[in-house]
Amino acid sequence: MRGYAKSDTGRVRECNEDSFLCKPPLFVVADGMGGHVAGEIASKTATEVINDYVMQHARTEEPAILLAAAINEANREVYRLSRENSQYAGMGTTVTTAYVEGNKIYWSHIGDSRIYLIRDDDILQVTPDHSLVSELVRSGNITAEEALTHPQRNILTRAVGTGESVMPANGNFVWQEDDILLLCTDGLTNMVKETDILDLVRTKRPDAAWIVDNLVKMANYAGGVDNITVLLAQSADGNHG
Repeated sequence: MRGYAKSDTGRVRECNEDSFLCKPPLFVVADGMGGHVAGEIASKTATEVINDYVMQHARTEEPAILLAAAINEANREVYRLSRENSQYAGMGTTVTTAYVEGNKIYWSHIGDSRIYLIRDDDILQVTPDHSLVSELVRSGNITAEEALTHPQRNILTRAVGTGESVMPANGNFVWQEDDILLLCTDGLTNMVKETDILDLVRTKRPDAAWIVDNLVKMANYAGGVDNITVLLAQSADGNHG
């Protein structure tokens, strides 16, 4: 498994509060929130804590337990920093993780960053969005189309670091040859439709870097109103990369 990732400030924000880790077999994307530099601190801290935890415990813990435990460890550290430093008060971050073991992909997730599985000519959102509009969609109060422009679409119902404890969503699936794994923040998904993401990935370009670079360009071309982070991973013998 190998991957390529890129993070971009976008066209509106002054700083980039996203963080990522592209270190097979571990992949992480985080989208921080908070005033001044707090969002950047939250996402960077969470990513570093998760990496450290996985490196220390990968040989002794099952992957499904490993990722959830790593996110909980990150939550404790980000929450501690927010309580001990007034300039970080209220900060938090989304965290979306994937871990590859053999032909299985394990994932654990908090927030509205996403994992997509691209297989053949389909794109599947693997992770649930922990957001107010997603709950409204699931309950039938608004449509998925209405959610795209809803004024409260950026309100999260779960985030790392905003409370003493957190409950990640977890899962796993079997990896197939030529599958593509895409991790991204909402700076991409709020700007670029899933069908357009699929069309670009399926251009059969031989270079994963080209795909990621152009997804970032598409988000910026559509307005670039938020930070954009895109991570693409695939098997080492896949057609892309």
